Amino acid sequence: MLNCLYGHMVRLSRSASLAFVLTGVVTAAPALLSPDFSFVGIAHADDDDDGGDSSSGGGGNSSDNGGSNHSRKQDNKRLRGPKNLMDYLEKRRHVQVAPVRKSRAVQKRKQTTKPVIVAEPAYEPSRLVALGLDAAAIEQLQARGFSVADRSPSSLTGKELVRLQIPPRMTLETARREVSELAPAAEVDFNHYYRPEQETVTPEPTNTPPANKSACNGTDCTLMRHLIGWEQPQEIGNVCAGFPRIGLIDTAVNPEHEALKDAKIDIIRLSDGQLPQSGTQHGTAVAALLVGAENSRAPGLLPQAELVAVDVFHGTQNDTSRATTYDLVRAIDLLAEKQIPLINMSLTGPDNRLLKKAIEAAMQRHIVLVAAAGNEGPHAKPVYPAAYAGVIAVTAVDRDGNPYRRAVRGEHIDLAAPGVGVWTAASVSGARQKTGTSFAAPFVTAAAAKLKAQQPEMDHQQITQELTKQAKDMGKPGHDPVYGWGLLNAQALCSS
Repeated sequence: MLNCLYGHMVRLSRSASLAFVLTGVVTAAPALLSPDFSFVGIAHADDDDDGGDSSSGGGGNSSDNGGSNHSRKQDNKRLRGPKNLMDYLEKRRHVQVAPVRKSRAVQKRKQTTKPVIVAEPAYEPSRLVALGLDAAAIEQLQARGFSVADRSPSSLTGKELVRLQIPPRMTLETARREVSELAPAAEVDFNHYYRPEQETVTPEPTNTPPANKSACNGTDCTLMRHLIGWEQPQEIGNVCAGFPRIGLIDTAVNPEHEALKDAKIDIIRLSDGQLPQSGTQHGTAVAALLVGAENSRAPGLLPQAELVAVDVFHGTQNDTSRATTYDLVRAIDLLAEKQIPLINMSLTGPDNRLLKKAIEAAMQRHIVLVAAAGNEGPHAKPVYPAAYAGVIAVTAVDRDGNPYRRAVRGEHIDLAAPGVGVWTAASVSGARQKTGTSFAAPFVTAAAAKLKAQQPEMDHQQITQELTKQAKDMGKPGHDPVYGWGLLNAQALCSS
């Protein structure tokens, strides 16, 4: 068959229609051949060479006598094709089709493609947390394949806090249901993750020109205390005496920072020591807002106060920090044991039965809890612990009183405070502007400390009522989901 086909092609070569064979350009030949046989690969290999016009060679369809340079160049290109069918069959055995060169636009799009961000889990896999399991219940659970990963007594609730490892091939929901049915009086939930509430470190544009960073040398700078009528530290010391200790549940804190090296600060790491330590950026910034040295580049609101900072966070592979419900409950319990009357929590996460129980128990001890409202956006669902009843939920505003565009809104919001472009400590040294509801919460915590300094017997309800009563109404009259009861007014709180 091949010899017959070859003979047919030879006879065609004697006619004028053989031009397509000599040039390597096929118009009719594929119809005579099998589907796998084509000259297209040869043509593409030539065209993919960026149209190189400097190829050498002689002869062609056009005569060399009087032909133009362009015609000769085109002929040279054509003569690189096979002269007949047998030449092609032989060359096809060795030909390597050149890769298709992608355009610069396609290459640029590929280079600028954003990496796929894998969403972090909402809770610890294969683990549950329970509060109030007795010895008999734990023994029965162990017989069913559960095991105790951690356990800790809770003086705040009077019950034991347990972290359970669930049996293999059992879902968390099934495991939770099984534990709840076995011990209906216990609180059982997932070991949810919580994260520090900081979304951006750059200030947003306002109608007021930004302050000169180089001018901050222990002065008010962009701390924006003037926005809420906050007195200078020496003025506060004259009217407020005996500040209570302030509790801080946050990430790690850098005690060597110039703003904190002389501060009265006790740092306790509560998270698992085998896990990577959390970053110091967030915790250092919040700590400096509260007790940063007056003559440092990051002066705090209450530099003379004592701070007990509990690091409940640990690092992750994604270079972020997160804390578990188990450690958050332990941290609240620890601060309650130390009789700390105020706790600042600039962190957010989901609703959790054990966390709610611990917060309710803390409020029964008259502990004031202040939490960031969250930066998940104005249309996001409420986040916790800020959304729990009794916790003072703080949103953020800029220096003009405009709401922070990413702050969570809702009926649970209590107060607004400066939180956009706030000047505070950087993680290692120096200072910079920070933005987020994390940095608004310390203003309210410091204001609550001023009230406690004057009247130590005030409980969390009385302090919340006093702070909301003194607030500057903003937005719609009365309480609204954007500002709560309004902008914090800290002026003369000690004498109010």
